[in-house]
Amino acid sequence: MCFSKPAQGERLKDVASIVGVRENQLIGYGLVVGLNGNGDKGNATMQTIATMLARMGLTVKYNDLSSKNAAAVIVTATLPPFPKPGMKIDAIVSAMGDAKSIQGGTLLLTPLKAPDQKVYGMAQGPVSIGGGFSAVSGGGGASVQKNHPTAGRVPNGVIIERGIEIPLKNGEEIQMILHEPDFTAAFQVAKTINQKFGGEYAEALDPSLIKIRTPEQFSGGLMGFITQMETLEVTLDSLSKVVINERTGTVVMGEKVRLSPVAIAHGNLSIEITTEYKISQPNPFAPAGSQTVVVPQEKVDVKEQKASLIEVSGVTLGEVVRALNSLGVTSRDLMAILQALKRSGALKVELEIL
Repeated sequence: MCFSKPAQGERLKDVASIVGVRENQLIGYGLVVGLNGNGDKGNATMQTIATMLARMGLTVKYNDLSSKNAAAVIVTATLPPFPKPGMKIDAIVSAMGDAKSIQGGTLLLTPLKAPDQKVYGMAQGPVSIGGGFSAVSGGGGASVQKNHPTAGRVPNGVIIERGIEIPLKNGEEIQMILHEPDFTAAFQVAKTINQKFGGEYAEALDPSLIKIRTPEQFSGGLMGFITQMETLEVTLDSLSKVVINERTGTVVMGEKVRLSPVAIAHGNLSIEITTEYKISQPNPFAPAGSQTVVVPQEKVDVKEQKASLIEVSGVTLGEVVRALNSLGVTSRDLMAILQALKRSGALKVELEIL
């Protein structure tokens, strides 16, 4: 059953963000040691170990190294907005060689760089794979695995070494970007801001960008202005869309879905194939060498329900759902019906197929 409710406003901070206030991705190449014989077997990892030892003053040729207790990994992290040196964030560690598991390993000191090739963080610490494990029997014939043992996390394992300056200090003008570009939404956001602060301070430049001039009373305190602005409630007009995922059989309808009166004929075709095995045993006094014979017998039944025309229409989402449920179809059949409705012009929404 579906119940409709009146439209409610959404906080501005949930539908838009300030230009420049964003996350940044970091990446680095590292080495996990302390594995229980589940590490890499290739020469690339041995060369990495030799290079690390050379930096420590010990010269060793990688050809002379043989170890299964280390693994080459890619380390990634997400730098939050307004990072400051000394802050700690999580690191994601993923094996890139032929290591079977990085359970119980320790990530050695790994510099993390941004696309500008500057180091913004240093990662190090014990790797946690969330209870995953991998085990193989002694003969190698059976194995068991839980979760994904070749990828893990180092909680608070990254120490930020460099911050990112965001130009908010001038306090004269800021810009906001809508998460979902829309002409009506951009105009509504600018209108709400102007009504709140009593002046023409906000202007929608395009469906996603809004330019905001700081009011005079907040010229010396931009944080107070942003705080009041982000908590404003904005009523946005949602798109009419139906999303179909054919791989998973998922159908999601938006609130604005409307269906014109239409007649639908739906019939189910069911094919059932069964196989029975009949065994013929030799008689008690059969000649020597008589064998048991297995005779398979297959049976095919085809059933097709009689199709009937059903009138379907709906003004609200609840009416549309009840009308389609009256057909008694599966999600797979519902996908075909929705696509046919869209082609016929009865479904007045955007149909997106994943």
